Amino acid sequence: MTGPGDGGATEHGAGATGGAGPAGDSGLVVGEDGLARPAWAAVDPLLRDYYDTEWGVPVRDERGLFERLSLEAFQSGLSWATILRKRPAFRAAFDDFDPDRVAAYDDADRERLLADAGIVRNRRKVDATIGNARATVALRDAGGLAELIWSHRPAETPRPAAPAEVPTTSPESVALSRALKARGFAFVGPTTMHALMEAVGLVDTHLVGSHRRGSSGEWPA
Repeated sequence: MTGPGDGGATEHGAGATGGAGPAGDSGLVVGEDGLARPAWAAVDPLLRDYYDTEWGVPVRDERGLFERLSLEAFQSGLSWATILRKRPAFRAAFDDFDPDRVAAYDDADRERLLADAGIVRNRRKVDATIGNARATVALRDAGGLAELIWSHRPAETPRPAAPAEVPTTSPESVALSRALKARGFAFVGPTTMHALMEAVGLVDTHLVGSHRRGSSGEWPA
């Protein structure tokens, strides 16, 4: 993900500034609770809660990964805060991101989604989500979406000490992008896949010094 509001490629790195108690040049902000967070997660309560409880926590189930892959695609060109605020509407519109149900959507469902003001009404992204659901179902015969995604877990994780050190792509995200595209997935470019890998725990790009560093259980602090 990228910094809230910028629609760029480092949402969970060099995002917004603000909050109390900046910790030098580390990009961390110490909140009133005494916990250090990156600036993008230090002000907005919704983003702070997401950072504290979800971002970087391992996700290994098909539905959970399909939802996050879908939301990453919808986030492209937008801020993550926008998508997070719309997430309840997305879940309602897409049947809680059940791949089987979304894979069965027809033209009437497409028009329903494009008329839904609660979500991002982008035809290409809607079509990609439906197509990705069908690709997810088809992938079960080859081990499934979770196996494919987690097979791209790197041998090491970054240790960024400042927002500028947070990578936006990696050899593994490039390889994951290629593997998914070969299976018929869309809106799965290397930057988007790196954001997915951060969000679901394949890598830990929490800034060194953040209270969440090492919290996934996948990587040491």
